[in-house]
Amino acid sequence: MKLKVRIPATSANFGSGFDVFGSALKLYNEIEVQSPEIKNEKLRIEIEGEGKKELPANEKNIVWQAMKKVFALLKFTPSNLYIKLNNRIPIARGLGSSASARIGGLVIANRICGNKLSEKEIIKIAVELEGHPDNVVPAMVGGFCVVVRNKDEIEYIKFNMPENLQAVLCIPEIKVLTEYARKILPMNIPYEDAVFNCSRAALLVSAISKKKFGLLKIAMEDRLHQKYRKKLIPAMDDVFSSALKSGCLGVALSGSGPTIIAIVDKNSKTVPERIGKAMVSAFLKYNIKSRYILCDFENRGAHFVK
Repeated sequence: MKLKVRIPATSANFGSGFDVFGSALKLYNEIEVQSPEIKNEKLRIEIEGEGKKELPANEKNIVWQAMKKVFALLKFTPSNLYIKLNNRIPIARGLGSSASARIGGLVIANRICGNKLSEKEIIKIAVELEGHPDNVVPAMVGGFCVVVRNKDEIEYIKFNMPENLQAVLCIPEIKVLTEYARKILPMNIPYEDAVFNCSRAALLVSAISKKKFGLLKIAMEDRLHQKYRKKLIPAMDDVFSSALKSGCLGVALSGSGPTIIAIVDKNSKTVPERIGKAMVSAFLKYNIKSRYILCDFENRGAHFVK
């Protein structure tokens, strides 16, 4: 037996859609599982790429923990396994690396067990493990997703991102843990801030679906989380400003950050590399090194590859 699954990175929130919006990106982690040739060999996990030196290569690994969840639920006892993780999604950078790992573990374990769990059941388990459906859902199904918690159920609508839209991801050499980024958010917000975000979130969905990309700058504005999280990312305002001045359609924190995502139209005269370089320069003014990558949006979620 040899299986390999590819899971996309995700960018959540898009500014105004806090805990609601998420989209898959053409940046992937891959998980390969096979039964070792040597019988009675213990679980073996090999990690390449991002997190090679910091992620646990033992039973504490979250990919294995997700797989165990499926095995226990379906009362399946697997043979000793060799798991190889090829990670390209940066860790603790707001690009859904943990959601990708958990979705990948659940999907591949489900295949080993005969695909007994439905897509909706896998998403529900992943949210229980991860806690963030706005990353989990697009990692599973791809595209741009509007995600809602309805008591214990996860409801979502997916639609494809237009092929001409592209993300410029500026990834600084600092980490922001989601748990800490949530702790700095206030317990209460002004009424006008709630209305501000509701209007822009509705506009964002409309702008993407109707391809009114000139509205993205306004639609990605936010008052619920970014102004509080910039305490963790002091360069944020200047990076936003540099991206907009360089011609991007809209800009936001990716997830809880510190990665900043700017959106461009590949069919326009805007040069994506110019935006990336401007964002890197803005970070450098605060003595923060960063890099940028150009990344298309992915309309396909987790899938098996040969």
